[in-house]
Amino acid sequence: MAKRPWITPSDVKSYTDIELIKNRSPEKLKVDIMRAEQYVINYTGNGFSDDNKYPQIPEPVRVAVILISEVFAYNASTKDENTGIKSESFDDYSYTLFDSTELSLSSLNLGDLLDEFCDEGTTRGKINLKIRRL
Repeated sequence: MAKRPWITPSDVKSYTDIELIKNRSPEKLKVDIMRAEQYVINYTGNGFSDDNKYPQIPEPVRVAVILISEVFAYNASTKDENTGIKSESFDDYSYTLFDSTELSLSSLNLGDLLDEFCDEGTTRGKINLKIRRL
């Protein structure tokens, strides 16, 4: 079994260009990494525990964990800094905007990196629908 954690906080810091993440404490980055690894395990249905098949974590999986950790770290850092709510009023009219600065995991296209490592029993993205007339 590949030993966890699969990456280190320095891996995330060396990859990112975002100052908020570079300044994030290693303890908090370790939590982000642990969450990212668990996300990959849940996504693939694969714990990478077979020593014969995975003596070490494959590079695409490492890259996916780095990318996911970066998203988790950024979202946690911006949540503390900015509530994302902006309000303005004119006479008897007012409005409120919610500025969403969160990054989304769906924009990472993780399937390109992780789909080949999905276990046989994992049915991610495959839906079989049988319909019969009543």
